[in-house]
Amino acid sequence: MAQARWDIESDTAMAQAVRQARVPLCITDPTLPDNPIVYANAAFSNLTGYDLEDVIGRNCRFLQGPDTTLASVRSIQRVVEEQRVDTVEILNYRKNGTSFVNALQIGPITDNAGKTVFYFGSQLDVTAKRNMEIEARRLADEELVHRLRNIMNVMNVIIKMSAREEADATQLGAVISERLAALGNVHFQTFGGVGTEGMGLGDLSRTILTAYAPGGVRQFTLTGPDDALPTGLVSPLTLGLHELATNSVKYGALSVPTGGVDFSWQFRADGAERHVVCKWVELGGPKITRPERWNGSRIVSDLIRATGGTIDFKWPETGIVVEADLPL
Repeated sequence: MAQARWDIESDTAMAQAVRQARVPLCITDPTLPDNPIVYANAAFSNLTGYDLEDVIGRNCRFLQGPDTTLASVRSIQRVVEEQRVDTVEILNYRKNGTSFVNALQIGPITDNAGKTVFYFGSQLDVTAKRNMEIEARRLADEELVHRLRNIMNVMNVIIKMSAREEADATQLGAVISERLAALGNVHFQTFGGVGTEGMGLGDLSRTILTAYAPGGVRQFTLTGPDDALPTGLVSPLTLGLHELATNSVKYGALSVPTGGVDFSWQFRADGAERHVVCKWVELGGPKITRPERWNGSRIVSDLIRATGGTIDFKWPETGIVVEADLPL
């Protein structure tokens, strides 16, 4: 075992600070062969599972394992060679074999002459944070795929219904182009948040339904005050209306020229709280039955409940009826 030439007890203040620090910390000596650890605090042992006698005299690479990337190892080597302070994320392993993502900050400790006499390494377990980011990306990708699939289905219905209405090829091309452009614009506007701040429910629903309804404004009726919506409700209502409109174009009232949607809302007070109560009713479409599974209803339900609101779905033969109550 390498002998440490630095006695932490020689600097009482530093010794106390390092020893009591909650951040896992180790110190290595580059003047000894293989730059071994000459000190590690209790927090380091708690994180890695190694007792202090297990680590003194060993290079920090013993924390690496089968899935540690060569790129992260080389990044650490460059920091040491260039004698600078930097942070490198590396997959490390505890004594029991479990892994953790280590945000390792390393840097030189110099003497009065500016010569590097030690290196410090502080460890931060960021596994939970990275897992949350991975899960967030997965959910975002899943939502994007779902949304793109919906757009393609809506485009297909719009093209088919436009073809039934227009006999002239030139006019058909112009109608399809106009309707698809409107569909694209409403997605960019509402999902991108451009112009939605302070938007009323009437403007929001009109923007979405105008783009989705193949027959245009004649296929929907909007009833309710156009009070501005709180910022926190714009996103869930936008996503909810997109889901309902998509389902209607694919399977419901908006899938046929004779069908339509009646969307109404009102604001009411419940003691000190104000609510917006919305009702979506489809009529004139094909007969429907309660679906065994509709991902859109789950998505809409999750969105509304996340705001503290309630939502109820009914499937009479005449068309789906959805009622939602959201606190403002």
